[in-house]
Amino acid sequence: MLSRPTFSQTPPTTAVYIAGTDNNAPLTQHMTSLLRNELGDGFSLRPFKAGQTSQDENSLIVTLGPEAFTLVRQESRNVPVLALLVDEPFIKDHSNDLGERRLGAIFYAPPLIRQAVAGKVILPHATRVSMLATPDSVSLYQQLTEQLPAFGMEGQVFVVSSSDKLIPTLIRALEYGDFLLAAPDRNIYNPQTIKHILLTTYRRNRIVIGPSQAYVKAGALASTYVPLTVVAGLAADLINEYQISNRFPPPVYPEAFRLEVNEQVARSLNIPLPSRQELAAEIKARLSSPMEGSND
Repeated sequence: MLSRPTFSQTPPTTAVYIAGTDNNAPLTQHMTSLLRNELGDGFSLRPFKAGQTSQDENSLIVTLGPEAFTLVRQESRNVPVLALLVDEPFIKDHSNDLGERRLGAIFYAPPLIRQAVAGKVILPHATRVSMLATPDSVSLYQQLTEQLPAFGMEGQVFVVSSSDKLIPTLIRALEYGDFLLAAPDRNIYNPQTIKHILLTTYRRNRIVIGPSQAYVKAGALASTYVPLTVVAGLAADLINEYQISNRFPPPVYPEAFRLEVNEQVARSLNIPLPSRQELAAEIKARLSSPMEGSND
């Protein structure tokens, strides 16, 4: 009796669409590659195309950055979206969507308390933290000012009422604080202002922590950041979880991080620094045991 021929079947794959922006195609390609490596063969990653949500509101879309997220949500508020490379204030504007749990997010900008603790580890004597804000962005620092005492610090927000008041307000802030903590507030920290902010700060023998890895390269002393490989790994976990439960967990900050330090700035200000790995380990230790780190 002849046996019947068997035919191997390729297991079905789940489509995941990647929505990037045309002005940063290399980033889109890089993140797609990282996600593909993390997700494996069970998923098929495809580029998102404008208008596709009118035919398909069930396939998951991963958006890269605020612009891509906005474009997708303008098309459909029902399609499941995992937002990457976005900040917490941006996602909070879509808090109603979060209730559906068809919207997930991984925050990219470092949490401010971690940035503040980084400043404390670099300057152990620091007890006062200065922050600059516009009238519209004061709320960025509200939670932070409540968290600082547990880490042996206090903070004050100095409001910049208009662009011509930036430097005078900065000078007042530097008279108060041991270092300036910068949030991702583009109305304060942008390519047009950062040089003036850094020069004014260093002339008064103060340092700037944050707002991002890119600004450290521009002259800020230090900032914590999350490698894109970590973002991709966490995104893959959330995508797999969504496939099982059809829900996303609340938006998250990745726990893993690294520290970027401008060693040239540290030398010019005579600030001795251990290795980045040692600093990052101490930051993690302080964050896990805040009251123990508040007695320095």
